[in-house]
Amino acid sequence: MSANPISLALQGKRNPRSAPGTGTTTASATRGAIWWLGIILIISLRWSAAGGPPSQAGALGHHSSRILVLPASPEAATQLNQLHANLGRQVQRVYADLGQLQLVHLAAGERVEAAIHSIQQSGLVTLAEPDFVVSAAAVLPDDPRFQDGTQWWLHNYGQSGGLPDADIDAPEAWDILTSAQAVIVAIIDSGVRYTHEDLASNLWRNPVDQSFGYDALTDGHDPWDENGHGTHLAGIVGAVGNNAKGISGIAWNVKIMACNFLDAAGNGYISDAIKCIEFARTHAARVLNLSWGGPEASLALSNALWFARADGISVVAAAGNLAANLDVTPYYPASFGLDHVVTVGASTRNETLYSLSSYGAQAVDLFAPGAAMFSSSSIGDSAYATRHGTSMAAACVAGGLALVQTRFPTATPQELRRRLLHSVDPAIAYAGKCVSGGRFNLRKALDLPRLSVDEVIRPVRIRLTGVAHHEYVLSGSSDFASWLPLRTNRTASGEWEYIDSESTNLPHRFYRGTPGP
Repeated sequence: MSANPISLALQGKRNPRSAPGTGTTTASATRGAIWWLGIILIISLRWSAAGGPPSQAGALGHHSSRILVLPASPEAATQLNQLHANLGRQVQRVYADLGQLQLVHLAAGERVEAAIHSIQQSGLVTLAEPDFVVSAAAVLPDDPRFQDGTQWWLHNYGQSGGLPDADIDAPEAWDILTSAQAVIVAIIDSGVRYTHEDLASNLWRNPVDQSFGYDALTDGHDPWDENGHGTHLAGIVGAVGNNAKGISGIAWNVKIMACNFLDAAGNGYISDAIKCIEFARTHAARVLNLSWGGPEASLALSNALWFARADGISVVAAAGNLAANLDVTPYYPASFGLDHVVTVGASTRNETLYSLSSYGAQAVDLFAPGAAMFSSSSIGDSAYATRHGTSMAAACVAGGLALVQTRFPTATPQELRRRLLHSVDPAIAYAGKCVSGGRFNLRKALDLPRLSVDEVIRPVRIRLTGVAHHEYVLSGSSDFASWLPLRTNRTASGEWEYIDSESTNLPHRFYRGTPGP
């Protein structure tokens, strides 16, 4: 049985691990303890990695002429040094406090894999492995206002009095994916300044006339922004990333479709909004950003969104800036309750609700950063400005959805919405204020692993599939309320298997996989 992309499957409990032994108590106890420490370290590493023997791991990338070797004992180290010398190898460094771990430079022409194999065959080592290449666990764009910390919602390390990590974990997410080049996000709003330095390259172009979208006010195809609201949202969604200009969008590359139905004062009519929705729907948009609303429930608007649902389009709607409980005082389109619509409230850099953000335990799905948001401005091609509100929070989620949809191209809007709800960062501020009880986390949404379970033959076998080299936690629960961590692991392939050795003695229980810390 295969679980859905976010999800949960049946059965499981941890298989207890036995601890390795301790050192001797002879006159050489101190030295022996060091050796045992090295052995314990290696055993724990082997337990945490299930990617096959080191000799098979060269595909990860490693130094072409260096290896790491841990002698099996002090006596073995002496023999090993003689072996190195006989074969023309050089011990470049010895880590004395790590059980005499050696960094060994190989002889001219000697292959890493062959050297490791021969050393393992000697029986003199506890480990022999390549000197692997690693890289930073986050991708950081060179856009100056990301670099100086202004875009706190992407990477919050406490700048300007913020709460560290009250962000969407963008650098960690970008380690997985930065581009949503094939996804069209329609910003149905006041249009976009399509000549802006940080937006022009990411604007969608109509293949018929190379225009940038649709203007419902003129029934034409020049959606120039006279208000500035839409341009600001466009920067949050998809300002060109890593171009050394201004800011970085959540999606570095994406197709932004500009649809204008709001006038220079920011007001518009439902009929014009529907025109824009229809244009986007019939021109292959995959995400609609609706950062506007009102108190009246238009059935015509609801129907337009329903047709978008039928075409597999995700919708992100702002909860509104009325500081209202939408469970009591609805705001549309956010309050339609359609299963492909993600309703978003606004959070701050301190992990609190933005003071004007609406909320609702049933009507609002999640919160996302929406206060003090620095983004592109419509007053000039290199202009930027700060705005606040649930409009900006919705744009955060819309940009994130473009990446999530790229990573999971066959997922339905309903599955994508569930993925977002299951991957939030919970916090006290959001408890009882939204369905998920948390704030949008892009890294978790992209990195939430898939699970499949085979329970036909006991013990139950669970396979987790995620991103190569990323750490995941497999947990089990019988009531969806309390979750017991069963195994934490990372592998070269991102895929590993867990056998529930106690499943034959347990009632049915569910599994979930989550990214590691």
